[in-house]
Amino acid sequence: MLQPGIMDLAKYPFLAEAGEYLRDKGFNLEQLGHPDWEPLVEKAYGRIVVASSGQVYGSDMERLENPDMEILSFIVAVILLKAAGIHTLTRRFSLAEARRAERYLQQDLWSNKDKKNLELPLKIIQELFAVQVAVENEEFVIKVGDYLQRAVHFHEKEWKLVNRRVTRGLVYLTAHETVRLIRTELGQYINAKIQSITLPSIPDTFKARVQDLVQLATKFSDAVVVSSDYPPCVKHAIEVLEKGENLPHSGRFLLATYLLARGQTTDQIAPLFKNAPDYNERVTRYQLEHISGASGKGTKYQCPSCDKLRSENLCFAIPDCDGIINPIQFGKKRKN
Repeated sequence: MLQPGIMDLAKYPFLAEAGEYLRDKGFNLEQLGHPDWEPLVEKAYGRIVVASSGQVYGSDMERLENPDMEILSFIVAVILLKAAGIHTLTRRFSLAEARRAERYLQQDLWSNKDKKNLELPLKIIQELFAVQVAVENEEFVIKVGDYLQRAVHFHEKEWKLVNRRVTRGLVYLTAHETVRLIRTELGQYINAKIQSITLPSIPDTFKARVQDLVQLATKFSDAVVVSSDYPPCVKHAIEVLEKGENLPHSGRFLLATYLLARGQTTDQIAPLFKNAPDYNERVTRYQLEHISGASGKGTKYQCPSCDKLRSENLCFAIPDCDGIINPIQFGKKRKN
């Protein structure tokens, strides 16, 4: 059985082996509550704050010089989040940690094409998400079914199966594409682990930062008003965001193009994405400006058709949808 080393656990602290490693080292919650460990609590809190802003903890050149602190800061961050009980922050943290792990998985896949140390990243993908990845020459391959199950959530043309190289029922991918496919599932996996833990009373040294997290969460608590005039697909997209859950790119594209077609401005639309786990105001506004045609080549994107939405599992049709071919027509009488 492959046993991850300490550097591996610092990169992937959500693995079960990380907890086992710390128990073997003799770390416990009471010990971490000692004032001498205050820098660790601050590091863990900072890790959550970075995630809440839509950023990824750590730099691209991070050397993981203190792997024990990396593992411990993740675990203490999980404890702080569990104690705070703020689902929006937990989801943001989970997605940010998934993006961090994605970076390391990509690096490990790319740098280990000689198969010397390729076993661990492939083991993580296979055991956590039941995706069998094989290596052929300079590329990675997965089964078509595994690919379609995940690629359906991407709006970009390059993810469509017709634009991929497919041979013998296998889809060929780069290291980046391989790990990008499982980002959402990895975020869900981390989130589920946080939700499932049973937390005893926390040390007093943790409590101040828990209260800070409660205060931090208020900036993401704006309620969203869903108009009764909106079609069910658009209502669903808004409701997903309101709950702080991750809306796929295709769902975000639907929401933006629909509201733009209804005459709303970027300033009016941007706040709807505030509760998204990966919300970043600058990126959100940039993408909205691009979709609206206000930036880039000036191309204004149109709201996707009902057929398109059905193919992407974004259609939630009701009887009032009968006879329309595009969400823009919802609530309007079609001309004969």
